[in-house]
Amino acid sequence: MEPDALPLVDVAPLLDPAATAQERARVGRAVDAACRDTGFLVVTGHGVDPALRDDLERLARQFFALPDAVKAEIAMPRGGLAWRGWFPVGGELTSGRPDRKEGVYFGTELPPGDPRPLHGPNLFPAEPAGLADVVLRWLAQVGALGQAVLRGVALGLGLDEGWFARHLTADPTVLFRVFRYPPGDTASWGVGEHTDYGLVTLLAQDAHGGLQVRRGDRWVDVPADPYAFVVNIGDMLERMTRGAYRSTPHRVRNLSGADRLSFPLFLDPSWDATVTPLPASARDLPDDPGGRWDGRSVHAWDGAYGDYLTAKVARVFPDLAASLP
Repeated sequence: MEPDALPLVDVAPLLDPAATAQERARVGRAVDAACRDTGFLVVTGHGVDPALRDDLERLARQFFALPDAVKAEIAMPRGGLAWRGWFPVGGELTSGRPDRKEGVYFGTELPPGDPRPLHGPNLFPAEPAGLADVVLRWLAQVGALGQAVLRGVALGLGLDEGWFARHLTADPTVLFRVFRYPPGDTASWGVGEHTDYGLVTLLAQDAHGGLQVRRGDRWVDVPADPYAFVVNIGDMLERMTRGAYRSTPHRVRNLSGADRLSFPLFLDPSWDATVTPLPASARDLPDDPGGRWDGRSVHAWDGAYGDYLTAKVARVFPDLAASLP
């Protein structure tokens, strides 16, 4: 492995009921090492249909090629409390600054009237035909992969592999984004430096690079492999491990000269879950969580995960947040 390369982990044994306990434990150790080192890993053996990934990219490009007036038929304000739908370039903020990207927010398909923010029915466009089916299939397959990665995390920490499913992700908060980054320059960011909020993010990309991960005082380019997943941990795993795992800063700048598409799925705790440090039986957790890259703390708050997430997303879309009851 090159010195700056992200760890590469084949997670197939976590998805194979016939895999031995030793095989699954070996994957768990590799996942744990990556989470303690970079907070990022590249996942193969994931079982997600490559034809489905190709269909997702093809249909997403067709959607983004439509006029803004057509895309606005599923604009985010139409989604109400569910916060689903399309936003234009510059419509999302990172650290108070507009991102150079447009996107569509999806999530677990739920009936209308769910009282929780970020929950409810998706807004699917009338065209291109088939996008709704592909997105729902992607949510199912990549969501299952995320649960498998968490089984690996549990094994690596010395817990039984069903720990997260029992305590945090029986009814997970699942959010899925489709982003288009138009070509940029060295003066603009597709998305600025940030960390993710939840447990794990599973990112598929097209063939155009642009993702960078902070390693110490350097930024490392992540090669774009359309058929592997880039997985990173979020603030909640940093909180739960008292800093043994770090929610690593990352950013995107598209210098490819072409539109870049990315497809991050966020697998987070249940909405009403209280996220506390892992039990004492977890392996090699520090007594002192230490400081973070931004001087803030993920350890200095109490409450349900949904409250944490709502406050974070409200900073990303302040106008939309102000319009909600």
